[in-house]
Amino acid sequence: MKRWHVGVEKLTGEKCAEVIVEVPTRQLDRPFHYQVPHQFQPLPVGSRVIVPFGARKVPGYVVGYSIPPAGVNLKPVERILGGGLNKELLDLARWMSERYVCTFAESLHCVLGPGREKKNVPKGLYVTVSKQELTNEGLPLKQEEVVAAALAQPGMNKTQLAKAAGVSTSTVSTLIKKNLLLWATDSEKAAASTVSGEPPTLTPEQQQITADINKAIDKRKYIAYLLHGVTGSGKTEVYLRVIAKVLRMNKQAIVMVPEISLTPQIVAVFRRRFGNKVAVLHSRLSAGEKYGEQQRISTGEAQVVLGARSAVFAPVSRLGIIIIDEEHEPMYKQEENPKYHTREVAAYRAKKNNALVLMASATPALESYCRAEPSGPYQLLTMTKRVKDLPMPSVSVIDMRSELDAGNRSILSRLLQEKIKYRLEQKQQVILFINRRGYATFIVCRRCGLVLKCPHCDISLTYHYDGYTRCHYCGYTRKAPETCPSCSDQSIGYFGAGTQRVEKEVRRLFPQAGIMRMDGDTTSRKNAHQEIIDAFKAGGGDILVGTQMIAKGLDIPNVTLVGVVNADTMLYMPEFRAAERTFQLLTQVAGRAGRGSKPGETVIQTHTPEHYSIIYARNHDYLNFYNQEMQMRRALKYPPFYYLARVLISGEDEEHVMSVADGIKTVLSNKAAAVKGQEQEVTVMGPAPSGLSRVQKRHRWQLVLKGRISGVVRQVTAEAVDLWRRNNNIKDIRVSIDIDPQFLL
Repeated sequence: MKRWHVGVEKLTGEKCAEVIVEVPTRQLDRPFHYQVPHQFQPLPVGSRVIVPFGARKVPGYVVGYSIPPAGVNLKPVERILGGGLNKELLDLARWMSERYVCTFAESLHCVLGPGREKKNVPKGLYVTVSKQELTNEGLPLKQEEVVAAALAQPGMNKTQLAKAAGVSTSTVSTLIKKNLLLWATDSEKAAASTVSGEPPTLTPEQQQITADINKAIDKRKYIAYLLHGVTGSGKTEVYLRVIAKVLRMNKQAIVMVPEISLTPQIVAVFRRRFGNKVAVLHSRLSAGEKYGEQQRISTGEAQVVLGARSAVFAPVSRLGIIIIDEEHEPMYKQEENPKYHTREVAAYRAKKNNALVLMASATPALESYCRAEPSGPYQLLTMTKRVKDLPMPSVSVIDMRSELDAGNRSILSRLLQEKIKYRLEQKQQVILFINRRGYATFIVCRRCGLVLKCPHCDISLTYHYDGYTRCHYCGYTRKAPETCPSCSDQSIGYFGAGTQRVEKEVRRLFPQAGIMRMDGDTTSRKNAHQEIIDAFKAGGGDILVGTQMIAKGLDIPNVTLVGVVNADTMLYMPEFRAAERTFQLLTQVAGRAGRGSKPGETVIQTHTPEHYSIIYARNHDYLNFYNQEMQMRRALKYPPFYYLARVLISGEDEEHVMSVADGIKTVLSNKAAAVKGQEQEVTVMGPAPSGLSRVQKRHRWQLVLKGRISGVVRQVTAEAVDLWRRNNNIKDIRVSIDIDPQFLL
């Protein structure tokens, strides 16, 4: 790698720090030499620093040491930001920059993540005793209200807690004096967690799988397992048992879930089992909270790391196992540079540490299940039964075309209404799933046909019940018009259904029911996910309306009915994975029903009941869906039989974007034509407008490359785009590469 030098102070024969600077341009993605002042020595490789760069001061990463050429003038490192990365994570960042065709600086920034720079860790107030102990205390009403507020939102300061409870701060102070409230950081509160409860008796399937994985752990070699277990089969208990084995060997574990909303639920389960050995990492933590957790992980105090996608970079020093829950979820693929997939990064880290990877899902990604076929790189484990031999929920499919023919214009079918009514009479709970937030998914003038769109994006505006329309891509907001902006007619129509509209309809049909809603609008503040789930689980609501954040991970025994309001929202997306995602979503959401002693039932509403993804989801039949979808993928030359790369070109001037796309197409085609051999053939498709052709005022065109050998597709893409960039310095156009894209929108 070529070294550059930044001049000021003349040195000879002395090793200097090689620093990758955080400057967003590929031309500067190389090490620059800097002197390390005596007060900063020794400065470890992997440290994050501030260095002078031209007229600016920029952050950078120390990636090595070498002697610069004689006579070179050097500038000194000015400040140390944090401990940075160990050698393993530094090597990981280097590998990611090559695998995902991004700059080393981008991959370093991603792997380092927030929370490694020293911060003051904020303290808040936490309840120190159980709910039963509080009952025995016999607190006055005002103090009870303070405790209730502290339980609902832990970690508030004294003023915030008093305001939330509607009392004076002196009431809060009284509870602190009684030691019923404790000042602590979130990490300290976690450290105070105690192990509670006896582990449940394992089912025969759980016993066998746990034994198989534990034998593999003893071998201290890399193995990748795919655990295919039906919803409710007890996969989480398997995680807990094999982690216990890893901890007995003085190793550490990383456990990932796809949604931040799932983190609090699984955290509670893990802390009951492992107490103060658990650390949590996700994007909703404050900088101070992240720093506190990172410190506990890096020192080894925390042996179990729980979090979303970025937890794969946790600075564990004794890695024993990485577990990826709901491994099929597209959330595990990052959409910004570096566009990494968590499965691949986990496998890389596990190989380097002779550790295990355990990927698990009721609906594995086709690519994963294919790799778990005999002689594949994954080993398949299967759980076919629910715990306690509970039955899978029965599934009814309703053709909504017939509902319309019968005169039912409600968004809820007659059968679903009847079943909701029955469940309410039985004091049971219901979940209604709709994969759209808002009230109406688009607004159209019924006179001239104008569809209201975001002025910055090629996206229809979503109407919300507060009277405003919003773009869910850039955040643009405007008041809903009373007349058409084009023809001034008053025939404004609101079409499509979102969570708000479903909520309104349910309130109209069942006015006596307690309705709760869980979507991006109701969970925007910290801890809101868990507050809604806890309240619903405790019986605070009869019906929960929500988006895909309720489709997985929820385990509420009293939920006996799940209604899918519209199964077609994913099915008709312009994506080759549309059928797979529809099947996965329907199977997962159906699995929320019947997880307690009462049998469960699911009603799926659709306008396409004959589609194979819906038929197989109704029958909980993953294998037949897999076989049929694989035939389709083979015929159309899509993954897992072929590998893809996407080149996205964006800019504010569409003509310019199209011209650049044509130029890149020429270079890509020339590179692809130079590849010899039919097996290594690479096809270049496009350019064409992206499915989302304009986002945040930028027009988007794309090229897609397809080939049978992953490395060849990646090499052709990287070399062609790099060649184009060297010959074209166009600042107002962005060119982005996505290797193995999850979406082509």
